[in-house]
Amino acid sequence: MPTRGAVLAEIHVEVVAADRSIWSGEAAMVIARTMSGDIGIMPSHEPVLGVLQSGPVTIRTTDGGTVVAAVHGGFLSFADNKLSVLAEIAELAEEIDVARAERALERSKSDADAAAQRRAEVRLAAAAGAH
Repeated sequence: MPTRGAVLAEIHVEVVAADRSIWSGEAAMVIARTMSGDIGIMPSHEPVLGVLQSGPVTIRTTDGGTVVAAVHGGFLSFADNKLSVLAEIAELAEEIDVARAERALERSKSDADAAAQRRAEVRLAAAAGAH
């Protein structure tokens, strides 16, 4: 256990959806959208618990890479340099079929389904952020 005030270079991150584990690994920083606004979490951040809004979760890995996931609902918890992102629905940007997401966005606009429209917009934003 690190001494108080010690700065660690990484945090352990778990991104989990209701139906599966999405991503697990070490990160230098994670950015997520909560009901209180966007939050950036780095090693030695104060403990936090937040309710997630639909939006991208961006993970800067310790090897300099970036992982982006589209997340819909859930919460995040950070303590002792461990971050858990527990989402109702989540998928990695690389798993998103952009053409299908665009069709879903168009359908949601014509159906006046605001929740479906937001989900489609988040999926497209996450897919775009990964490229």
